Amino acid sequence: MDGWLPILLLMAFGFSFAAGNVFLSQFLGPRNPTAEKLAPYECGMPPVGDARERMSVRFYLVAMIFLLFDIEVAFLYPWAVALRELRWTGFVQILVFFLILLSGYAYVWRKGALDWNTQD
Repeated sequence: MDGWLPILLLMAFGFSFAAGNVFLSQFLGPRNPTAEKLAPYECGMPPVGDARERMSVRFYLVAMIFLLFDIEVAFLYPWAVALRELRWTGFVQILVFFLILLSGYAYVWRKGALDWNTQD
């Protein structure tokens, strides 16, 4: 338990600091709510329309494509760290990886999944 004591103390300090700030803000913070302060914040724009309106499927498709390519690119870091040990086989493997990634990107682009100008 000797090695864990500093970690437990740091966690206890962090939790008590966060809880203390939340608790103190209830008592020390100003309380003068107005209609503008109670309105939902929409990035500086006044809210327009219903919050429950349907979103285009294209929005979710682009989000999934972004996640897919972002996760694929995350595999480059371990490859770059181990490149000296991998030598030419690692280089050829990453070229094949990029070709597969590029072909997937070309397919998505050709299908028009990244084109926001068209209507569904």
